Amino acid sequence: MRLRRFAASAAVLVAALGTASSVGAANECEGLMVCVSVPGQWVVVPAAGGSTRAAAEWQLTCPRGHVVGGLDARLSERAIDVSFQGLLGSPVTPGVTTARSVLFTATHAGAARRAPTFKPFIGCIPAAGGGGRVPTSVSAFPPGKPTTRRVKTVRVRPGTTTVTQACTARERLVGASHAFAFATRTPPNASVVASVSGTRAVRGNRVVLQARGDAELGGIRAFVQVHAICAVAR
Repeated sequence: MRLRRFAASAAVLVAALGTASSVGAANECEGLMVCVSVPGQWVVVPAAGGSTRAAAEWQLTCPRGHVVGGLDARLSERAIDVSFQGLLGSPVTPGVTTARSVLFTATHAGAARRAPTFKPFIGCIPAAGGGGRVPTSVSAFPPGKPTTRRVKTVRVRPGTTTVTQACTARERLVGASHAFAFATRTPPNASVVASVSGTRAVRGNRVVLQARGDAELGGIRAFVQVHAICAVAR
């Protein structure tokens, strides 16, 4: 009876999030008995240029009480390389390698004239916890988590939108990034991708982004995600 109630609760949660497998899911829940699918939007990847490749970063988060148990992505073209940031630890498993949120990083190696995008997916499973890590000597430390990524996702509308994400008073800003995404069923074309732009600045302990949307956006739902990478002030 308890298992039946849990399965019913999971089904309700999937419906509430609008993430059932019949609504554009990929293979993020493959092999997982209990899984909540959380799809992202089509994230814009900077087009390749010369010998350097700029990256797009996008974070997805599971519902409370869940950790990331599976990942997948769909690409607008094959020349996009997608990876995710995992924590060090053994065994490689949900709760050790992954937590409630996961960061996707995408780079492009194709033609610069295109408008590359990718759509990330995560499959979330009930959290079971992970083991701690113990130092093996007094002069060496196991990998930890020296930085915290503080993320804000905001809708971009025609006109200018100011987005600010700050570290806390006990932290210092050590990095920043931002990326645009579109909530469309298929990859947005180059004209739609070009309809949004942004200027990012660092002001003290804050990341400030001026996001601009053209009138061409119309009814297309566009988003920008701003990342502030923070470290404990010492």
